[in-house]
Amino acid sequence: MGVFKYSPVDFLFTCVGLVFLLLDIVLDIFAAVSFYQEKAYVCLFILVLFLVGSSVLVQAFSWLWYSYENFNRETKVEKCLSLSQLKLLHVLQLGIYFRHAGVVEISVCSFFSEHQTPEDFAVYLSHDLSMLRLIETFSESTPQLVLMLTIILQRGQLDPVTVLKAVGSASAIAFSVTTYHRSLRSFLPNKEKQQMSSSVVYFFWNLFVILSRLTALALFASVLPCYIFTHFFCSWMVLFFFVWRSKTEFMDSPSGEWLYRATVGLIWYFDWFNVGDGRTRYRTLLYHGYILADISFLCSLWCWKMSTEIQQCHAIFIAASVVAVYLLGLLLKMIYYMCYHPKLSKGELKGDSTEMFLTGQGPTRSQMFSGDVTVFAMSLSGDVVDNIPQSLLTNDDTDTDVTDRSLPSPPAPDIKRCNKRMRKLAENFYS
Repeated sequence: MGVFKYSPVDFLFTCVGLVFLLLDIVLDIFAAVSFYQEKAYVCLFILVLFLVGSSVLVQAFSWLWYSYENFNRETKVEKCLSLSQLKLLHVLQLGIYFRHAGVVEISVCSFFSEHQTPEDFAVYLSHDLSMLRLIETFSESTPQLVLMLTIILQRGQLDPVTVLKAVGSASAIAFSVTTYHRSLRSFLPNKEKQQMSSSVVYFFWNLFVILSRLTALALFASVLPCYIFTHFFCSWMVLFFFVWRSKTEFMDSPSGEWLYRATVGLIWYFDWFNVGDGRTRYRTLLYHGYILADISFLCSLWCWKMSTEIQQCHAIFIAASVVAVYLLGLLLKMIYYMCYHPKLSKGELKGDSTEMFLTGQGPTRSQMFSGDVTVFAMSLSGDVVDNIPQSLLTNDDTDTDVTDRSLPSPPAPDIKRCNKRMRKLAENFYS
């Protein structure tokens, strides 16, 4: 189990993430203005489509997670808004910035508080934020990077705004992948803490795999731009089918679960994202085999179309390099799993069933110390029931009446805050 620690490094990542978010907005505006001035209305439309679609998707997840927690708001930033104002904030596509402000506030408080609760809650909020940033990355930054690379390939020149936006998108992808891995690592017990080198290998493995995939898509889109959306839709349908067959249980509502599965299909179009319970070795091999074949197919089509414009040997070298980078990423992934990846059971991770998950479904103090405790205990796992005194589970008249108001109230149970959504992902990744 253990207590979740919010380290200065986590706080630094939170602040840097906010800077990247604001910088990305500025770059989006510059790119949109640049396309409008150049009368590149098709590129402008695609860019706006990515921005609006990603924003709506992220705000939908943010609002659903608030609703699952009965709209509990414990930071001062959150409490300053009513429920209607919170809803309006998400409608105006500002929910993620609101979450950023709450994380920064509770992070600062955790450094000046002697109690553990603010620190636990800072980790809890940062976990949700890292997941939202990951969704935003694969629904906005990765498609934008494909668009910018395609424009560079078609024009054959390096436009400053396009290059700057491409670098910004690549930085957002790298940062999002790194913070997501740090969130997963926080569930490891202290004795199983991974070395910092594991994050480095994890980062470069995903960097090579994602960049190879995005480059292959950009090469294909540069010669057959009208077919890239058909390729995406057909691939997404196949991937969505396999996500559905994985029987995911991430969200707390059926509609939310279908949205999550559709989002995972989108993420899988660019990179592997472990969402299944138990051993997923064969599913991972099947996925990487499919993506490797698809990359080879896309690069082959590009070579065929470019054979009349550049030397064939150069085209073959570029296509082979893209495939080789993907294979290098898979090699680093194998090294990570052989040298750094701890294999743990679900019970060994922090935040098990004895800890409250901040979903608004936990027992009240009166339920914990009244006759209703028997009903509550029956809903817990066997290990939790064993830890409850037998006198609280029976109505024997010879026992002390725990509801006697003349007696002092027992101390409140020690409740640790744990993000059950990120813990579910940690279970899929480590077990």
